[in-house]
Amino acid sequence: MSNFFRLSLCAICLLLSACEGDDLKKVSAIAANKITLSRERTYGVEIIYSDSARVKAKGYAPILDKVTPSAGANYSEMPKGVKIDFYDEFMKSKGSITSGYAINKETERITIFRKNVVVVTDNMTFTTEELIWNENTKMYNSPAGTVTTKDGNVLRGTSFSAPQDFSTYSITLPSADAYIENGKLP
Repeated sequence: MSNFFRLSLCAICLLLSACEGDDLKKVSAIAANKITLSRERTYGVEIIYSDSARVKAKGYAPILDKVTPSAGANYSEMPKGVKIDFYDEFMKSKGSITSGYAINKETERITIFRKNVVVVTDNMTFTTEELIWNENTKMYNSPAGTVTTKDGNVLRGTSFSAPQDFSTYSITLPSADAYIENGKLP
């Protein structure tokens, strides 16, 4: 028997021994209201997002879990990560997002990317440990991260935000490493 199981069993015994009459009935009532999860697992998932018959993005996840709790909202989880490639109207790559984990909360219309998140565009690379896509506002937000521009300049800061196409971005409390060429900043 593992130590964790022994400790958990002891904690349950201690909890139950501290209960009397009505308290035991309350514990039984709470235990009866368990939230159960239904999980459908799919391997090697490719998702294509199109708008007006044009492919805008393709996503790939090694594992996709569709989770339906008995109470609460449905969500999709990608425990082994995800890679999403974005395309222009000529199917030329415009950029990508990769992460080691992702969760899509369908009702809230947000996707949270976590673990080694990397966003690559023509102009920059953004790295962070968490990036949130809000489908309602069409904005990406991150509590902190690093932007590396095409010419090698590095900008670190907090409260990163960018529109859907990452054409611009804002970052709070920035600090930077910049390369000076011929005595001028780029």
